[in-house]
Amino acid sequence: MDTSRQIAKDLLSIQAVFFRPDEPFTWASGIKSPVYCDNRLTLTAPEVRTRVEEGLAGVIRENYPEAEVLMGTSTAGIAHAAICGHLMNLPMGYVRSGAKDHGRQNQIEGRLLPGQKVVVVEDLISTGGSVLEVVQVLRDAGAEVLGVASIFTYGMKKGLERLAAANVKNVSLTNFDEIARVAAEEGYIPEEAIARLLAFRDNPSDESWIAK
Repeated sequence: MDTSRQIAKDLLSIQAVFFRPDEPFTWASGIKSPVYCDNRLTLTAPEVRTRVEEGLAGVIRENYPEAEVLMGTSTAGIAHAAICGHLMNLPMGYVRSGAKDHGRQNQIEGRLLPGQKVVVVEDLISTGGSVLEVVQVLRDAGAEVLGVASIFTYGMKKGLERLAAANVKNVSLTNFDEIARVAAEEGYIPEEAIARLLAFRDNPSDESWIAK
């Protein structure tokens, strides 16, 4: 079984990704969503966690072989960056959502030298806004950001366009389309729900998929 499919099965099995197209969740932005994602649940499922972390390490080795430092996003990416850093014998740190208001007022935690080659470790990519803020902080600090390694991406048009505009590469272990297919195959959702899910992915602000 390929990695994308295995991780999709894993995330569904522990309800880290949970589909509910007939009773949508509401995001903080107000957007209605047929999917709930909490990849933090992988941390409390040891077998899944092992496959996720080994998968992320593999993604980094294959796509960013020059990586010198791993930087997690705050807060969801921190644990994954730490575990991957351990597996790969690489230093890691993380980027706060804002600078501390005390001490040295760091926003980047951990040692980072100008010119070092960095991979950002993220749990989830949706519109791309939060991870791009992290990339910019690292670039402003003089790092060479090779790209992002993430567990899951929605593949939303807005996110893809933002990443491309900022010249940021992202490689995810699995994606929304794969998880939707596996969810239908394994009986989590009916087959006919896939089209609704993909309609949401293509345009989250258009709620016409809810009535289908």
